[in-house]
Amino acid sequence: MLMNMKELLDVANENNFAVPAFNISDYNMFNGIMEASEEKNAPVIIAIHPDELSHISTEMVKGIVERIHNSSIPAVIHLDHGGTFGQVITAIRAGFTSVMIDASSQPYEGNVATCQKVCEAAHAVNVSVEGELGTIGNTDSVETTAPDEILYTDPMQAKDFIEKTGIDCLAIAIGTCHGIYPKDKKPELRIDILDEIKKVVNVPLVLHGGSSNKDSEIAKSVEHGVNKINISSDIKAAYYEKMREVLQDASLREPNQIQPICVEAMKKVAFDKIDLFQAAGKASLY
Repeated sequence: MLMNMKELLDVANENNFAVPAFNISDYNMFNGIMEASEEKNAPVIIAIHPDELSHISTEMVKGIVERIHNSSIPAVIHLDHGGTFGQVITAIRAGFTSVMIDASSQPYEGNVATCQKVCEAAHAVNVSVEGELGTIGNTDSVETTAPDEILYTDPMQAKDFIEKTGIDCLAIAIGTCHGIYPKDKKPELRIDILDEIKKVVNVPLVLHGGSSNKDSEIAKSVEHGVNKINISSDIKAAYYEKMREVLQDASLREPNQIQPICVEAMKKVAFDKIDLFQAAGKASLY
């Protein structure tokens, strides 16, 4: 059941749960995430970064669309961290039902103007738009151009931003970072800032970089109103760490001998995230 982000997250917002947005970079990962979500009867967001899209090609998106149309659960195909208007248009033409434009590194008025332009184009064809305000830190060297330090989202600026741009959901900066945290860095979420933002905005809120935060913190963020949480590093680590382990057996060369075990390792992580976000069983609400 293919839908856009607004349709998906409005239900999550009304029922106080979060939908996982899993980044995928090949068809086996995608299909494994769909299987995990179907087994949990949970809505899901299939997130694809521009770098991931260039790797899998827009041609594969056709297969993703067909697989979702044949599924019993609601799902969104989402462009994660689109950096340019051109990347957004490419995604829309390929069949994405949601796009993120990340102009958070621009001055505020530039971020507003960029999001307005994307909303005008996307909304004309029933595609949802996610924006970002504040800057999420970066502990990784891939997938993002985020700065090393966090600039927290200002609640009143968030309200103004939503009103001026018309975005459908907002990624906020409250203490997460992209990537896996090094041992000497301790993530801590500012739930007080989340509460202040939630009081003054009326769109679903998004948490990026949720891979390394404590489960208790993530659960609390859902309890306090986050409706979409991005997960990339955790599932990729599970998938490829298992693949490295399997490939220690040099006699293996057939994909159907190698990849299913890796997909199962990834699915275990996906199951945990679905439960943590209170999304299990929620597909029945759609």
